[in-house]
Amino acid sequence: MPVKKITVVGAGHVGEVCAQRVAEKELCEEVILIDIVEGIPQGKGLDQWESAPVEGFDTRVIGSNDYEPATGSDIFIVTAGIARKPGMSRDDLLRTNAGIVESVSKEIARVAPNAIIIVVSNPLDVMAYVAKRASGFPRERVIGMAGVLDTARYRSFLALELDCSVEDIQALVLGGHGDTMVPLVSYTSVSGIPIQQLIPQDRLDAIIERTRKGGAEIVAFLKTGSAYYAPSAAAVQMAEAIAKNKRRILPAAAYLEGEYGEDGIYLGVPCKLGTGGLLEIVEVELSDDERAALGNSADHVRTTLAALEAL
Repeated sequence: MPVKKITVVGAGHVGEVCAQRVAEKELCEEVILIDIVEGIPQGKGLDQWESAPVEGFDTRVIGSNDYEPATGSDIFIVTAGIARKPGMSRDDLLRTNAGIVESVSKEIARVAPNAIIIVVSNPLDVMAYVAKRASGFPRERVIGMAGVLDTARYRSFLALELDCSVEDIQALVLGGHGDTMVPLVSYTSVSGIPIQQLIPQDRLDAIIERTRKGGAEIVAFLKTGSAYYAPSAAAVQMAEAIAKNKRRILPAAAYLEGEYGEDGIYLGVPCKLGTGGLLEIVEVELSDDERAALGNSADHVRTTLAALEAL
């Protein structure tokens, strides 16, 4: 197996499904599932391990209320925090989740100082910033999961519109994880065919808007929770790219140091992921409208970051 240990922090819906997916893919020898609620990670971890004979995986799943079993983990997937409820924006979660992510990141640095952190907690871009600051890790080892999820939603809606396989749709969604995300129409194609040859602009605009509201649409249906199947799939795809050194180019939230004209914030951009985490930020050419939209998205992230600093 490529890595020995992957830890998932937070045994809520996103975390538990992440742990199951990591185990079923056999990305490591052990999956550690951590949560502060006594019995929850232990029970879920045992239940998942008991599915191993049926699903055919040998990755052990171990639940814990403390971080000691996670000592030396190669990768941490951080899902801890409160979930969105109807009427809440991701930014409404700011104060509570910032405290949680800061505490978690310090524990990660204590037990696994060489680990890679994949942040899933919302508001995503700012929580990744909090994790980087609290852990003291370089930007290569703190990455946010947003673009893979946003792009998956975009691709899934395009597939519905065209009645075709999701596998044939190539796309990129950049920017902050929220209403200001930037689906790049100029980089959207179906088996190499530009999307604008297949879908009229008004329908494309509607799909882009649905993508931006994709998380809120699910929250409105669920009423007492938020999405977890697609977010967990996206986080585990990133973990797999790192664990197997696949060197995949995936849209993820990375700490920018001049790329795309931005500095000092996390923003969704194309990232090459492999052993060591973030191997490279890929800069692509953007149209004037796309660049303006990305700048607007970056401004929104800065505003949320400033709100955090003001707390």
